[in-house]
Order: sequence, then structure tokens, then C-alpha cells
Amino acid sequence: MVNYVTPKASVDFEQMLFLQKANLSEAISEKEKQDQGFVTVRHTKQLLEDMNEQAAHSIAKVDRQVIGYALAMTKSFREKIPILIPMFDMIDSLSFKGKSLANMDYLIMGQVCIAKQYRGQGVFLGLYEGLQRQHAQQFPLIITEVDDENKRSLRAHQKVGFEHLFSYGSPDGTQWELIAWDWR
Repeated sequence: MVNYVTPKASVDFEQMLFLQKANLSEAISEKEKQDQGFVTVRHTKQLLEDMNEQAAHSIAKVDRQVIGYALAMTKSFREKIPILIPMFDMIDSLSFKGKSLANMDYLIMGQVCIAKQYRGQGVFLGLYEGLQRQHAQQFPLIITEVDDENKRSLRAHQKVGFEHLFSYGSPDGTQWELIAWDWR
């Protein structure tokens, strides 16, 4: 049985990093990227813990093993992950339903990852429902970006309820799809 909780123990963060490392873009084949998706950003344990203190992550566990996670991140982490600065700059230039995003409170979903043997079983939705339960009262909107080449992730996000905000290219040449889910 899958349990959806927030990470508390050091081992939770260590298992999240292990799962992340196994699914980084550079760690898997091109075929696997196309079929299964991938993650882009590499975090440190300290960064995951700091982010969790500001806005709790959602993790999926089977027994004591982390089998999936969705990272929550507030605007205060804008400068702490350099690869995400262009995303924050782009968000600041956009509006959502007539309101400037620069002036809105929103939550960033920093990364979602699920162990291969648990994909396609509703864990993705469970992780996002965990974030929604924890944060919808404070943040009316959750925003993330997905590499345009990560078709599996884009489809999964659309299925949950994310809407297209904007497409853009970052300085490293990656094409990003900026998407948002209105929790109101």
C-alpha cells in the first residue's frame, strides 16, 4: 500500500536523492527518456531539507521506502537553483487569469519523480493531491516547468489539471513548457 506523507527523517531525503540520481537525464538512455521521462535538476540533501522547511514536499512510501516525490518550493528559492532563474524571470513577466504572477502567491513544484516499478499506478496523482492538501489554503496556484522533450511528464501534468502558460527557451537551449494548476 502506498502512503502519501511529508518527508521527516534524514533517510527520507537520502532515498529521494537516490531516486533522483537514478532518473537524471544524463543517467538514462535516450529511449528511456522518451518512454519514461526524466528529471533535470540535481539537488543536495541540505537544499531538499531547506525547501521542505518552507513548504513541505509530498512523498510516496511503500513500507519504509520512498517510491516517489513531488518537491515544493517557494519563491524564496529563486536564487538558490541557478538553472531555475530563467523560469522565475519568465513567471514574473506573465499573467494568469488577468493577474500578474509577479504579484501573486504561488507554489513551485520543483520536481516530480516516481520509481519505475510504480509508474502508471496513480502515484503521480497521489503526490500532487498531497501537495494540494498541504498547500492550497496558502497558495491558490502551483506552477512548474517541463522540458518540452519530456512528453510523458507533460501528458501526466495535463491529466492532473495543469494548463499551459507559456513556452520559452532557456539560455542553455532547452525548450520549456511553463504550466500551472489553479487550486481555487
